[in-house]
Amino acid sequence: MTAVDFVFTGDLVLDEPQPDHWLSGIAAATRSADLTIGHLEVPHTIGADELPGDVPAPGANPRHLAALQRAGFDAVTLAGNHIADCGARGIADTRAELSRLGIACCGADSTLALARRPAVLQAAGRRIALLSYNCVGPEQGWATPTRAGCAYVRVSTRDGGPVAPVAELADAEPESLASMQRDVAAAAADHDFVVVALHKGLVHTPARLAPYERPLAHAAIDAGADAVVGHHAHLIRGLEFHRGKPIFHGLGNGCVVTRALSPGQSHPSRAAWVERRKRLFGFEPDPAYWLAPFHPDAVNAMLGRIRWYEDGQIETGFVPVYVEAPGRPVIAAEAQAATVVAYVARITREAGLPPLALTAAKDMVVAA
Repeated sequence: MTAVDFVFTGDLVLDEPQPDHWLSGIAAATRSADLTIGHLEVPHTIGADELPGDVPAPGANPRHLAALQRAGFDAVTLAGNHIADCGARGIADTRAELSRLGIACCGADSTLALARRPAVLQAAGRRIALLSYNCVGPEQGWATPTRAGCAYVRVSTRDGGPVAPVAELADAEPESLASMQRDVAAAAADHDFVVVALHKGLVHTPARLAPYERPLAHAAIDAGADAVVGHHAHLIRGLEFHRGKPIFHGLGNGCVVTRALSPGQSHPSRAAWVERRKRLFGFEPDPAYWLAPFHPDAVNAMLGRIRWYEDGQIETGFVPVYVEAPGRPVIAAEAQAATVVAYVARITREAGLPPLALTAAKDMVVAA
């Protein structure tokens, strides 16, 4: 029976020279799939604009995006907390280069209406819609009818303050949730399969899910999504199924290599964040991981995998990945793979998700 084979990655930050090298450890999996979809975390631009308010990421070299094409990426989602950090030009430059390379994208554009439009992919004669939403702010990076930015689902904050990545987020606001569901339902009416990407969760915090995460993911499936993929936390999260459809609550780092989080920053906001996040999240990065100075658990990573068969059956699993110093992800060898599988089972349990049966298969760990 013919199947469409999807591979999903979490956050992609390719700031460093030789981007092909940093992707090479996972490229065998990303090239082998019918459709490979990642989340592009930062704008790729030579523009010097900077969004005020949050901790801005520097623009990455636009030429580095060609490495994604060579690694087999078919599409990237853009609705995240850093895509607007270089302003409207950063978004426009990123989209233009992706278009030139033939990599589809969605989730950020010159207006909110355009940012909410799905990317459309095709495989085996079937049409796939991809939608992307930022759930964590900052609000100044969200698109409006007249301002470039990203698509979003507004989540209320405990203290009534602005939505921001370090705010305590509670519940998806009903009007914003309904807007997302209308987008999903419209995509489901016109396509054979719908993937919804959500930039969500508690950054640098192992296992735990914020109160809004499961209801939001379930609402996407209730509206017609066939799969939900999450990212943002820079740590992998557990998996669950809702109405038989898979939810990857967090794919963690797909490939993140950047000096923007390392000590010795000349940019004052980034320098302050390097120290502040140690106090906020209670970890000291391993100095060996100077291009990926994340929580120690971030060495455990995964590529999400779905096989979608002609009869509608969906087989779900993941490829265990280990992040080697200073930040290069590689498909995990046998012992490391067992460690990643055990980690996924544990964080799924600790998050209060239904227990998973994880079974080794030829090229992925099957989850049920």
